Amino acid sequence: MAENINDIIVIGIAGGTGSGKTTITRTIMEHFGNDVTVLYHDNYYKSHHELSMEERSHLNYDHPDAFDTDLIVRDLDALRKGESIECPVYDYTIHDRSNQTLTIRPAKVIIVEGILIFHEKRLRELMDIRLFVDADADVRILRRIQRDVKERGRSLDSVINQYLTTVKPMHEAFVEPSKRYADIIIPEGGQNRVALDMVVNRVQAHLLSYN
Repeated sequence: MAENINDIIVIGIAGGTGSGKTTITRTIMEHFGNDVTVLYHDNYYKSHHELSMEERSHLNYDHPDAFDTDLIVRDLDALRKGESIECPVYDYTIHDRSNQTLTIRPAKVIIVEGILIFHEKRLRELMDIRLFVDADADVRILRRIQRDVKERGRSLDSVINQYLTTVKPMHEAFVEPSKRYADIIIPEGGQNRVALDMVVNRVQAHLLSYN
């Protein structure tokens, strides 16, 4: 566990849906094990217990306003200070935040992963390294269909409809423009071994400097 804020490095991994963010996150976790903790932006969707299932299913989850920015900023700041947090858990099957929380403990490497994490200035300014994972739109939509149908119990029609009505326009309006805040842009996502090796080496150098 990190002893003070100087021990900790925060890596933001952004990019469009299905771009390969999670592959890069997993690669870093596999290399550094217990020295890494991950904060997923998706868990910070605002709760909408007051709405019906039908109403929640029609919300725009790809707009910055869908996220509880105040809470994730507060939680990330606490982790940077070496404090544990109770992270909310989002349930995709009901389109709402669940009643459970997940205890996340600080580590020397904190990864923040999500499509819109660079859009919010308060959030991105807490990051030491900002990576934007780039991939062609056709690849991203195919990956999203596969994930949402297999893992989240969505119908093919609902995934395609959501992509056309909110995901694609929100990507163009908010996600793609946030790329300018990245320190490194990684084409082809997790398939880019050169970029992955560079990131791993940078994290390794940080860990060695505080051992």
